[in-house]
Amino acid sequence: EYARICYGAFGDRVNPAGVAFYDRLIDALIEAGIEPWVTLYHWDLPQALYDDYGGWSDRTAVDDFGEYARICYKAFGDRVKHWITINEAWTVAVHGHDEGSNAPGLKISAAKGTEPYDVAHILLLAHARAANIYRKEFAPLQGGQIGISNNGDFRWPLDPTKEGDALAATRAMEFFLGWFADPIFGKHADIDTDADADADIDLYPKSMRERLGDRLPYFTPEESVEIRGSADFFGLNHYSSLMASQPTAEAGYWEYWADMHVNFTVRDEWPRNCMGWAVVPDGCGEMLRWIAHRYGREIPVVITENGSCEDEPDVETAKRDEGRREFLEGYIRSAGLAVESGEVDLRGYFAWSLMDNFEWQYGYSKRFGLVRVDYDTMERTPKSSALWYRDTIRANGGNILREKGG
Repeated sequence: EYARICYGAFGDRVNPAGVAFYDRLIDALIEAGIEPWVTLYHWDLPQALYDDYGGWSDRTAVDDFGEYARICYKAFGDRVKHWITINEAWTVAVHGHDEGSNAPGLKISAAKGTEPYDVAHILLLAHARAANIYRKEFAPLQGGQIGISNNGDFRWPLDPTKEGDALAATRAMEFFLGWFADPIFGKHADIDTDADADADIDLYPKSMRERLGDRLPYFTPEESVEIRGSADFFGLNHYSSLMASQPTAEAGYWEYWADMHVNFTVRDEWPRNCMGWAVVPDGCGEMLRWIAHRYGREIPVVITENGSCEDEPDVETAKRDEGRREFLEGYIRSAGLAVESGEVDLRGYFAWSLMDNFEWQYGYSKRFGLVRVDYDTMERTPKSSALWYRDTIRANGGNILREKGG
């Protein structure tokens, strides 16, 4: 956690107890034969940075994040070989600075209408800063890799024969995942950063620029050089899918979902979990193919989050979490088929999550864990999904393929 390591600006307020905590944790993981993958930022910006200058709304956050990353590389980089800079920048920008459902709980202003796009831009610059510091100062000696984890759910056109629905599905994908992936992984073969040192560089998806115009920031040539190719792997958090269609009229106001201009629906046959999210295993494979098609199969992909929330009022119910087991099996099978087709270079998979945990604005009311946690006693009980996942890891997915005759 950013706030556990640094509680002030420019690394001048480092918490030694926080550094010591992660030292012990990393050592314990390695001792248990577990390879640590470390995420630098998962929505926990130190309060002091919001108080000092408004957090991710100000570009000062880029400098601070770079210094925080440097502290972590120095302290843990001898043992940590896989780094993730930022987890779900989309959630920070949209839920935190457009809808106000996540911290810091801000909403887009009717007058300005740029807050989520400004914050997203700063988050991307912060990722690039942290990645370049690692690559230049630490990777040559430590020998690790660094990437970013973006969340993305797949969108099919509601009626693929309608041009409007097809365009809506593409626009939805670009406003969601392409927004954060294009500047890093996009090919941008037509860009010449040496042509004009003062020129604005547009690395964002075309549909976003068409819809937003100058409300969407540009990159400077120097920033463009820093951000392009600034990840060694494509981290993907994936949970669900939806059908997309073209609205009949414009919303008439500034707001992220209105800017996207897409209607979403869920098919009746798709089950939903306790978050209300549609469970659509086929969307996982389609998401991986979309990434490979857009950014190239040479980009290694790691699914850094995938899992399901289930209604588990007591430990006996939790121990029989068949819905979660079916979710994991379906999504892993879908990913495996994409790999077997030769279309996708998928290097790894992480289930969300190992244990029940604090789920942000939902507190402890939503349970995603493979292991049940009694929050009063802290007793931990493996669920049936944990036992199945153990066997799946041992078989490297072979048990899933055999069940389907593969």
